[in-house]
Amino acid sequence: MPTLLIHNAHCIATFDNADPLAARELRDASVFIRDNTIEAIGPAAELPQTADEVINARGHLVTPGLINTHHHMTQSLTRAIPEVQNAELFGWLRGLYPIWAGLTPEMVRVSTQIAMAELLLSGCTTSSDHLYIYPNGVRLDDSIEAAQAIGMRFVASRGSMSVGQSQGGLPPDAVVENEAFILKDTQRLIETWHDPRHGAMVNVAVAPCSPFSVSQDLMRQSALLARSYQVRLHTHLAENDHDLAYSREKFNCTPTQYAQDLGWLGPDVWHAHCVKLDDAGISLFAATRTGVAHCPCSNMRLGSGIAPIRKMLDAGVPVGLGVDGSASNDAAHMVNEARQALLLARVGRAMLPPETRTQADGSQRRFFGCDLGPAEMTVRDALALATRGGAQVLGRPDIGHLAVGMCADLALFDLETLGFAGGAVHDPVGALLLCTSPQAAYTIVNGTVVVQKGQLSTLELGPLVERHNQLARQLANLVH
Repeated sequence: MPTLLIHNAHCIATFDNADPLAARELRDASVFIRDNTIEAIGPAAELPQTADEVINARGHLVTPGLINTHHHMTQSLTRAIPEVQNAELFGWLRGLYPIWAGLTPEMVRVSTQIAMAELLLSGCTTSSDHLYIYPNGVRLDDSIEAAQAIGMRFVASRGSMSVGQSQGGLPPDAVVENEAFILKDTQRLIETWHDPRHGAMVNVAVAPCSPFSVSQDLMRQSALLARSYQVRLHTHLAENDHDLAYSREKFNCTPTQYAQDLGWLGPDVWHAHCVKLDDAGISLFAATRTGVAHCPCSNMRLGSGIAPIRKMLDAGVPVGLGVDGSASNDAAHMVNEARQALLLARVGRAMLPPETRTQADGSQRRFFGCDLGPAEMTVRDALALATRGGAQVLGRPDIGHLAVGMCADLALFDLETLGFAGGAVHDPVGALLLCTSPQAAYTIVNGTVVVQKGQLSTLELGPLVERHNQLARQLANLVH
């Protein structure tokens, strides 16, 4: 079996403890990898000095590979479209549904690889994707095959929409599917692609799109199907005020009550956004260990609000980070997403009146006589969301931190570059989020170096970008 040595790193942030402050941060240390597994980690002098492949990590910070828990990769074809740059969620969707109706299998393959290249170059090694529109022969297989070619660990979520405008839903009737076909195709995908083993490169999740685009019956049947195969469940929930109002008007309940009634709470479920999750919802999520994909950039871009992430964490809700679709974020940079999670939590806390600045149990968090303020979310808290938190949300105990026996998914950042100047000398881990969001120098997935010296090594990026831009223009021209 091939071996890889990451030799003599300036700092290795292991995140090997659920408490980020208790996790080991090793100086002048190495990681020894055999095949796709970490075999040893510790002081450089105590580890092997040679291997089949050696990366000189002097002057580098090593972290676990970052984990993205929510994305819509095809949306990289429609980012920055002028018509929806200033729209909120529902208006944004209405503007884009007719464009996405023109998607083709090639567009899905190319846009998936563009999105994954962007993620990999930011140090992300595992990503989920929520593909919920299937026109013109598009299949989720197109995304999975694209992921295999580029070398990213992938959670492919079989999304769906079945309730069109004529039935009171948000999407046009032309882009919804028959529910019997949705369930049959989802079963096919699980049986064809899902790998439940340690170190799996492909998982499949069951993911009806949202309360405003699928029926209650499809939600129930999807939950039953997923649990019969022991795969995970994913959807959007409580994203903004319109989402909240829709649930109250159509179902006479809150989004959390809606999820509970349909069997969509539990340790095998994660919901995207949850910006408008109230205290009762947070308590229910915590009690059932239901996960949340926090998407700070998208929530800011669409003006959806600030998710109560500190309340969720204090209550015990599993939380990971998601870049969300590239048309509601316009980027897929996981270090920057963690930076935004850090900053948004701090400014969100400052906006609350003092009497509401409490923990889930009602106790006040105090710091020098005040609420914690900026200390509400530390750098290491935010990076924990991007690593351990994401692994927990996706049900992957084999990734998300660095320890013997874990999958060899790692990111290396060059601390001797301009963005780290004057910062990494004090705290290399803190500098990763507080200074300019860097690209990864190396990204390693399952023991394979897929980004080397800042360059993607599995695909030629230039022709891919050129073809992606051609397809983006072609897609937009279909409706203009």
